[in-house]
Amino acid sequence: MRISTAQYYGTQAADYQRNFNNALATAAEASSLQRINTAADDPVGAGRLLRLGQQSALLEQYKGNINSTKNTLTVQESTLDSITDALQRAKEIGLAANNGNKTDADRKAYAAELSQIQQQVLGLMNAKDADGNYLFSGSKTDTAPYSQNVDGTYTYNGDQTSINLGIGDGLNVATNTTGWDAFQQTINTSRTQTQMTAPAVDDGRVVLTNGTVGTAATYNSKFTGGEPYTVSFLSSTQLKITDALGNDVTSEATQNGVVSNANGANQTVSFRGVDLKLNINLKTGDTNPDAVIAGHSFQLSVTPDSFTTARSPGNPSTAVITGSSVSNQAAYTSTFPGGAVLKFTSATDFDLYAAPVTADSKPVSSGTMVGGNATAAGVTFAIGGTPANGDQFSIQPNDHQTQNVLDTLGQMMAALNTPLDGDAVAKQKFQGAMESALGNLDSAGNQIGAAITSIGARGQSLDDQSTTNQSLTLANATTQGSIRDSDPAEVMTRLTLQQTMLQAAQLAFSKISQLGLFNKI
Repeated sequence: MRISTAQYYGTQAADYQRNFNNALATAAEASSLQRINTAADDPVGAGRLLRLGQQSALLEQYKGNINSTKNTLTVQESTLDSITDALQRAKEIGLAANNGNKTDADRKAYAAELSQIQQQVLGLMNAKDADGNYLFSGSKTDTAPYSQNVDGTYTYNGDQTSINLGIGDGLNVATNTTGWDAFQQTINTSRTQTQMTAPAVDDGRVVLTNGTVGTAATYNSKFTGGEPYTVSFLSSTQLKITDALGNDVTSEATQNGVVSNANGANQTVSFRGVDLKLNINLKTGDTNPDAVIAGHSFQLSVTPDSFTTARSPGNPSTAVITGSSVSNQAAYTSTFPGGAVLKFTSATDFDLYAAPVTADSKPVSSGTMVGGNATAAGVTFAIGGTPANGDQFSIQPNDHQTQNVLDTLGQMMAALNTPLDGDAVAKQKFQGAMESALGNLDSAGNQIGAAITSIGARGQSLDDQSTTNQSLTLANATTQGSIRDSDPAEVMTRLTLQQTMLQAAQLAFSKISQLGLFNKI
């Protein structure tokens, strides 16, 4: 077989170029100690590295999310702990003030301290994080969670939205704690009321407090279905309770309605989940206790819904809502929306809409003012001033099932600022009010405690997932290394071999290229 000189040179040049490129690739591999520098080096391995790289980036993002969430939850927990400490002091004040030996001056001093505590708690509820976002507003991070109404109560302005971050494949965790969960859903233990129905003028001989809900399950299942109740005193030692239908339900009261006629006994009467404080106050000359106590009666009922109202800043007139009350319970229960807007179309005509009002909204009730009152959906609103076309008022009903702690502190301050010295009956009513407030403080503490527990559970979840992510990160790095990285000994041996082969090829080409027939003549 004969090979032309041109063929020989071409073949040798191609082989040398191929071997030279291999040597260069091996030299680059030896320099980086990476087997795959481009996709062409190993297409399958490069594809696997791409997927592993994406997973690594996600794991790094999860790590950042976990660290960020931990910091946020730590700030929230610290803030809630501070609120708990403040409420503990408020509870101590309530217990101390409930001592019958305290004077009006003492109680006013306690009220002043409670005012400072209320402002401290308000500031903590409206606390911000390092980025200037409100901690407890839900997704409305640029809105202060709580603001004060004109009547001194407080309204929650946030929402119930959880802000979630991914911390693992298919795993999210809430980074925030809403004020709705931490403060707004505090069970209100003071949602019943008593009203003396006989005698017409209170003689102070029988004091029956508004009561507190001691057993919520019994209250919900039994009390609300039979109210209003009539509590009648048959004697100084026996009372009778009848429900709204006139049925005798005294057997469900403590000791079947048997009470003590000892002066200032401050005894407890429990009935269908409600605990009421009772005092019998016999006066000098009351030689026949049964005769002077018999005939006293009270109506015991659920505290009726109240309403928080506010005029729109853009109202054409200066008219305001000065009062509101349920005037038709059936209409109110069936028609009144959870939040409403009262809109005037003239000085006397109005429409009531469910909030928020949109272009498609239809009124749920309409009417005309009578005697300065606007009645809509079973609620009568007293209007101060003359409304104008376009006036709007926002209305938020309160069923008293829950109560935020700011309102509880406000009620405590009002009770403490009420003069009591020399008035035994007023003191007894004050003690009942303070016990209700203390019950609500306990309820608020429980609600905040549940929020702290939730934060702790999420923190534990973050720690567990962080451990899992660290294991995945290590496994990812190991797998990438096994695919991408080279064995230093193997690559150096291969490089040496390739370099030696190049040198040998160069030498062989040089020798062979000198051969020819003329060299044999």
